[in-house]
Amino acid sequence: MSDENIQTYDVIVLGAGPVGENVADRSSAAGLRTVIVESELVGGECSYWACEPSKALLRPALLYGEAARFPSVASAVTGPLDAREVLKHRDRMVADWNDQGQVEWLESAGIALIRGHGRLDGIRQVTVETPEGGIVRLHARHAVAVCTGTRAALPPLPDLDTLRPWTSREATSAREAPQRLAILGAGVVAVEMATAWRALGSEVVLIAREPRLLTRIEPFAADLVADRLQVAGVELRFGSGIATAERAGGPDDGVHLSLDDGTRIVVDELLLATGRAPRTDDIGLETVGLDAGEWLTTDDTFTVTAVEGEWLYAVGDVNHRALLTHQGKYQARIAGAVIADRASGGQLDTSPWGRHTGTADLHAVPQVVFTDPEIAAVGLTTADAERAGRKVDVVDYEIGRVAGAIQHDPDYRGQARILIDPERRVIVGATFAGAGVAELLHSATIAITGEITLDRLWHAVPSFPTISEVWLRLLETYRDERAKV
Repeated sequence: MSDENIQTYDVIVLGAGPVGENVADRSSAAGLRTVIVESELVGGECSYWACEPSKALLRPALLYGEAARFPSVASAVTGPLDAREVLKHRDRMVADWNDQGQVEWLESAGIALIRGHGRLDGIRQVTVETPEGGIVRLHARHAVAVCTGTRAALPPLPDLDTLRPWTSREATSAREAPQRLAILGAGVVAVEMATAWRALGSEVVLIAREPRLLTRIEPFAADLVADRLQVAGVELRFGSGIATAERAGGPDDGVHLSLDDGTRIVVDELLLATGRAPRTDDIGLETVGLDAGEWLTTDDTFTVTAVEGEWLYAVGDVNHRALLTHQGKYQARIAGAVIADRASGGQLDTSPWGRHTGTADLHAVPQVVFTDPEIAAVGLTTADAERAGRKVDVVDYEIGRVAGAIQHDPDYRGQARILIDPERRVIVGATFAGAGVAELLHSATIAITGEITLDRLWHAVPSFPTISEVWLRLLETYRDERAKV
């Protein structure tokens, strides 16, 4: 292949999800000629099959639940949610799975787009197989960024092709609510989809090998979610798994499940919410000395450590540092600054990133679980601290005792927990569970990231009457407990 048949860019980005878009935006803004390669929709998993559609399904469910429980409002809630209207709202939020708006944004940012399946083909080389069957060969002067994300990791059930299970994609894009839905898993996808589809009228059974939900979250928060799911009518089966699964022949025969304890269940759909795997199995990793299908290990500049030359980057879920869209976009902003800085020989001013290294993935990863009640967490959990051998003081407060929470719901159920390093007198972890607590999360993230001492936090005055007053109550509780020692 002669050089004139190879298209040369400064930066090639594989994957046009939020992470890839942000890498491309940063490098293009720095004057680097950038191309992005995408095999599906520009905007990626988050925009069309994860964050956006799942929250579009969940928001009406959570709003309905709050209204139905609130005095003087509950009487106005007559009948169930209108599932058809909720699904229309979901469709609007994902632009009916049309990415034209995102394509126009790429054009406005001066970023080239090539549709097709991109594969590495040696050092700074990428080959793209287009939907029409053609081949486009690309060369990067400076960098290739792998931003291909993850896919659903499926358990080793036999005959998965004929079983046709739901993954998170089918769960967020379904055209109607199944009458009976079984969910295998205990993580965020499992509990959020159990919340959404139960509210939309499905009979839901959640099957988990784990002894509880959300095992990476503080147990008190997970227990509140489990209680509310059961009140809503979701059947929870802990300490169990699926031994066999078979989709019967007739269109109305459903999926027949045999559980480990011998129980048999028949449902219309089975959602496998059993984790994520990297989308690196068919992107040419072997051409640069890496193993296909592996997570890509990086340093704090998001440069792949196993490849020499500082040209290959892995950004977002694919590096397994923090599988959250906002964390991936954070990484992308830093990676784009690193790429631009290296391309300029270190001559660019890429503030505010300092020396262009990511630290949030290690110290303060915020996450919201959009269940009923919401869970918002950042930093260490109690279990994390125990595993690391870190001494922390645990401070709990019942959020329902705060005036702002009572205004929110007279029967408010929720709890807050902060973990304090007693030597440095800073917060190293925070978890909130309750309605509306997502808006508390950024203040906790700032406190942890900024290592703000308790002495200074006393002067961060929360507004009254808001749920944020729980910050004052947590500090008061800690002061009083310390006074007893």
